[in-house]
Amino acid sequence: MLSAMTTTADASALREASLRVTRPRLAVLAAVREHPHADTDQVIGLVRAELGTVSHQAVYDVLRALSDAGLVRRIQPAGATARYEVRVGDNHHHVVCRSCGAIADVDCAVGHAPCLTASDSHGFVVDEAEVVYWGTCPTCTTPHPPQ
Repeated sequence: MLSAMTTTADASALREASLRVTRPRLAVLAAVREHPHADTDQVIGLVRAELGTVSHQAVYDVLRALSDAGLVRRIQPAGATARYEVRVGDNHHHVVCRSCGAIADVDCAVGHAPCLTASDSHGFVVDEAEVVYWGTCPTCTTPHPPQ
């Protein structure tokens, strides 16, 4: 359920990004905020739980508009479906479980961000680096007793 405080903040963010404030946009923003790293199907399910019927295409269009406006970030680790998060603009990275696909945020190195200093930028002005750490999450590494 959309809270009044979240709705007001998200409505302001949409206006600042020159986007119309609509119920689907507010619902998608709330879904991504409450479920970081959700994939499109999860977002669709969450939005439908909030609004009732809404088309796949409408959610895809909203996600694209929010991504283009910089209000959500689309990430897609190799071999995984696209995921969405509202943590944007801070150059953080991700760790992905090879077993279950769980994703968690990893802050960039503290102090000077060495990942933004490319050994050879080839003339590019680098403003973001994407690092994905791969491993096995605690749930998948914990041995489960036989049943």
